[in-house]
Amino acid sequence: MATQLLTPEAVVLGFDTAGLPTRLLARLIDATLQLVLLVGVLTGLGLLAGAGLPDVGLIIAAFFLVPLLLFGYPIALEALWRGRTLGKAALGLRVVTVEGAPIRFRHALIRGGAELIDLYGLGLLLVAPGIVGATTIAVSKRSQRLGDIVAGTIVVRERAGAPRAVPAAFAVPLGGEQYAATVDVSGLGAPEYQAVRSFLLRAPELRPEPRCEVALQLARSMAARIRHVPPPGVTPEQFLAVVAANVQARGGERPAPPAAAPVAVAGGWGAVPAWPPSPLTGVVTAASEPRSAPSGPTAAAEPAPPPGSPAPPAGGGFAVPD
Repeated sequence: MATQLLTPEAVVLGFDTAGLPTRLLARLIDATLQLVLLVGVLTGLGLLAGAGLPDVGLIIAAFFLVPLLLFGYPIALEALWRGRTLGKAALGLRVVTVEGAPIRFRHALIRGGAELIDLYGLGLLLVAPGIVGATTIAVSKRSQRLGDIVAGTIVVRERAGAPRAVPAAFAVPLGGEQYAATVDVSGLGAPEYQAVRSFLLRAPELRPEPRCEVALQLARSMAARIRHVPPPGVTPEQFLAVVAANVQARGGERPAPPAAAPVAVAGGWGAVPAWPPSPLTGVVTAASEPRSAPSGPTAAAEPAPPPGSPAPPAGGGFAVPD
């Protein structure tokens, strides 16, 4: 199922979510493999019982190994194989977070635990196994089963024949760590992060003028949402890079290390612009857009640049290239 989101900044986000038939087939492949492993384990335990091993020990081993194969198999593979199991990999599917980031162990654990309800819920295992999960996949907009909804994940379809997508990890430009700590992104949701992420990944494909215009509009929108006034010298793309890095860190994803120079990040984003020596020193190499001076607590809280530095943009604002 193709899903698109059009942001106010005219950034189109698109991805293909896996539908119910494809996910059922992938689950059938995984279940077949689990059944083969389960038969092998039980056969091995039976041979050990015939060899004279104590029945108590074999029963304990069976109680440990059977749940491990049923629930540990998908949890371990999805956590270690970037959201894939053998069944998903065979059909070109992968589990990612709703922000498009790779899942971690906690996501896989929540999905695996919720499978108790998705697959075995309502006591209908023998009558209609998987009825809860199939129903939620069929009715949800993003084809999410209950485990996906609780874990904040979706199952996406990877394009056949295309280069394998590498999840993007956004870095705070070098020198901007203290400034990044002041940017509170708690007011941003998944759609806003998707808009920022999509722009940063596609920015190298844009011509300079549209790229600057879209970056400025998007940065203004994000700054307004979180009620943030950028200090002098901060360009729109630097601010957006900080927002993306902070959202990833807030969501539990491992942030990329600070970029000491133009650094290519995974996923196709081009260069991360180097930060000025200090975001508040007034070291600005780009012209600034005139803006009206702010009033109230925000203006009072903004530190003044040191003596002798170039005049900062009026009221903070983003540094805009000529």
